[in-house]
Amino acid sequence: MNEIQIKFPGGKSINCAYGTKASSVMENFGINADSIAAIKVNNEIRPTGTSLLVNASLEPVLIDSPEGVMIYRRTLSFVLAIAAQKIFPDDGVYVGHSLGSSYYYTLSSANKPKDSEVEKLAQEMRNLVNENLPITFKYLSYEEAVQLFKTHNQRDTALLLEQRSSPRIKVNECKGYMDIYIQPLLKHTGLLSSFDLTPYGDGFLLRFPAIGRGNAIDPFVDEPQLFGVYSDYKNWGKNVGVRVVGELNAKIESRTIADYIRITEAHQARKMSDIANRIFEKIDNLKLVLMAGPSSSGKTTSAKRLEIELMVLGLKPIAVSIDDYYRGTSDTPKDEKGEPDYECLEALDVPYLNEQLQALYRGEEISVPVYDFKTGSRKKEGGRKIRLQSKNILILEGIHGLNDALTYSIDRSTKFKIYISALTQLNLDDHNRIPTSDNRLLRRMVRDSQFRGMDAAGTLKMWPKVQAGERRHIFPFQNSSDAAFNSALDYELSVLKYYADPLLRAVKPGRIEYAEAVRLLSFLENFAPIPPQYVPGTSILREFIGGSEFKY
Repeated sequence: MNEIQIKFPGGKSINCAYGTKASSVMENFGINADSIAAIKVNNEIRPTGTSLLVNASLEPVLIDSPEGVMIYRRTLSFVLAIAAQKIFPDDGVYVGHSLGSSYYYTLSSANKPKDSEVEKLAQEMRNLVNENLPITFKYLSYEEAVQLFKTHNQRDTALLLEQRSSPRIKVNECKGYMDIYIQPLLKHTGLLSSFDLTPYGDGFLLRFPAIGRGNAIDPFVDEPQLFGVYSDYKNWGKNVGVRVVGELNAKIESRTIADYIRITEAHQARKMSDIANRIFEKIDNLKLVLMAGPSSSGKTTSAKRLEIELMVLGLKPIAVSIDDYYRGTSDTPKDEKGEPDYECLEALDVPYLNEQLQALYRGEEISVPVYDFKTGSRKKEGGRKIRLQSKNILILEGIHGLNDALTYSIDRSTKFKIYISALTQLNLDDHNRIPTSDNRLLRRMVRDSQFRGMDAAGTLKMWPKVQAGERRHIFPFQNSSDAAFNSALDYELSVLKYYADPLLRAVKPGRIEYAEAVRLLSFLENFAPIPPQYVPGTSILREFIGGSEFKY
């Protein structure tokens, strides 16, 4: 009998038969099996029911880890889809965007579900959890999978398979229900100990614990402005016929993608124009526009495009980057690991910024400092000189822009705050959403490679720290903005694939980051590529792939 060697954390190793199920050796982890969401086999995340075919190092993916939390949420969505077949037999449920620690769902028919129907759906989900049903995976032939999804009215999933060329398609299965395998799910429904359904808008929210909160579901905090932006883009996607990736791929295949790109860019430009008009309406009182958003949300290009829109209205904007007010490496606070924390507010010379803002408000001229990222130091002199005169308005862009502690000396009535993020409205299909953080991660990865000499593994390594900073310094203030701007372009993931695919393939199995690289490669497999020459020179996407007509 062929044997393979399996190594566990701590140095323990065993020999077992070729093809042994990972679930049968998990006792060697020395922890409760129900605390394990999945396993890493040579740094690749796999379901616990996977067969072990080569010598491997195994690690548990705990349910309360960031990776385990995402597996938990995907499994909840899967179980909701099973329950919905019973409660809405003549309709379908459509997963939309995230809203805090929730996913927003609507019915495919666009009918608003009754509160009693939402409660019945929740109860049916609880029934499935109490049954502790096994969740397995298997392979179907390509033709069988396409026919299955068409028969079960999962048109978006069948359309997604048009991009695939594999003779076999992996699916998840529970209680006779099958859905396309995107990533591993929990091994049985009984592990879904905490969730809730709440009527909201024209649909309902699937609520779940936040990262690091265990089984606790925090009180719901509404985000009406972001919800409005998402809903507007969702409706726009329906109107132009691109709601899911399969519909985008169809435009690429039919060679009509150039027209769609022009439409998408024009739609985004109009949204920025709308914000400029709102600023212009208040220009008698406004002197300062603050723009902020998470990493790789396109803040720099958005600021430049806002400048143009304001100039169209006869204003004379002056843009300043908050980055130029960094104190310098030697004066930057340290994080819990003793490393410089460049993302905290204290890393900026906030008093000096306010001193200069007050001088500008008094009509005085200032010299904008220049921060040299190569030397890690700031020059207070030698920068451009600016003064606020008639029709001037100052645009300040940076991650802390929405936090009033940054501009504490400036009256709130004279500030207009804009939250910027890449809020993609596309779904993979009706049950599988695209996390907005994946969109931004791929943007950053491509930009890091193009302009900063960093490989994909380097970007993946630092991304969790970036996200932790966003949760502390940006997201708590997004509801205080006066406007929200969606910088996502529904075609951009097909362009980013052109660059990111080879970068991700360069991450080898020996790297810890390999698991995330494999996940992103699997995700990008669903997109037909778009060559970069189709991207306009003024597009926000050019900030990340290069070739922008703007100077940064």
